[in-house]
Amino acid sequence: MHPVVISCLGALVSALKIDGFKLCPHRCSCYDSSHFVDCKGRSLTYIPRDVPHGTWMLDFRYNNLTEIATGSFSGLWSTRVVLLARNRIQRIQSGAFESLCFLENLDLNQNHIKDLPGDLSDSLQHLIELRLSNNHIEYIRCNSMQYLENLEKLDLSGNRITSMETGVFRGLSKLRHLFLRNNRLNIIETGFFVMLQSLETLHLENNNITAIRGEAFASLRSLSLLCLNGNHLNHIKFKTFLNIQTQGTHLQLADNHWICDCDLQRVFGKIMSVRHLHVDDYGNITCSAPGQLTGYPLVAVDSQLCIAETATVLVITGTVLVTVIAAIVMAERNRKKAKNKNWNDSDGPFDSQEK
Repeated sequence: MHPVVISCLGALVSALKIDGFKLCPHRCSCYDSSHFVDCKGRSLTYIPRDVPHGTWMLDFRYNNLTEIATGSFSGLWSTRVVLLARNRIQRIQSGAFESLCFLENLDLNQNHIKDLPGDLSDSLQHLIELRLSNNHIEYIRCNSMQYLENLEKLDLSGNRITSMETGVFRGLSKLRHLFLRNNRLNIIETGFFVMLQSLETLHLENNNITAIRGEAFASLRSLSLLCLNGNHLNHIKFKTFLNIQTQGTHLQLADNHWICDCDLQRVFGKIMSVRHLHVDDYGNITCSAPGQLTGYPLVAVDSQLCIAETATVLVITGTVLVTVIAAIVMAERNRKKAKNKNWNDSDGPFDSQEK
């Protein structure tokens, strides 16, 4: 058991002996029956120190918080839900959540967070849902997430993430839903999603993705939905999706920069022939190139993409064949001419007698 959890268990026993509901933070409302402290929209600039120890849910949304300081939630070992969305939080100090050992839901949506502290997950082993959407995060490191072993939903949508450390989600063995849409990811590397055996939905739509490594999704054994629409993909490899070994995975691939050629048509043909892969929006996939096909749905031209290539191959093959045959005929003619010339120039037996 993690040392922080052991410490929290001891502190919780002590806290249960205290009747903490006789006080309520100034400008907040407290409801004993639900153990709910409501501080929403009270223009607060810091977390009050006199929050009752038995509080189950804290609502600090729509305030003016700019920082979550170390020990901000000291003594709140019973708290299960903390809502901090729609503040102005720029920084989370080390140890900010150290007392929240049994927290299950943490909402930090729509703040100004640029970086996550390395010990963010140290005391959050019981966290089930973490919402960090619409912040200013640019990079995700492994140590920020490593102890979130019970997390089931992680929302990092609407940030500025360009890349992530390999194995960043390795410790999230129970994660079922991962939202990374509306970021700035360029390449999906092998190792980004390693060990996510329980992941069911992966949202990567509306990034800047131009390439996906062949083994990027190979470890996702429970994946039912993969969203890659709204990126900068122009070609894909069949092996990338064949490596997804599930009972059934739905793919969303529209609104990319597809170069419609015979190779692309073959890849999609193979993908749709695999029983457990389903391209949900194939009818909405349109061509960005070549110029004469721009804006055309792939489904309207896919049967023709390889015909032109085949015709070109046939023409080239025919031309080569004709050239070879002509060369053979010409060589045979030259051989016969040479033979006849040699015959005419040589002296026969009758010519010798006359001389």
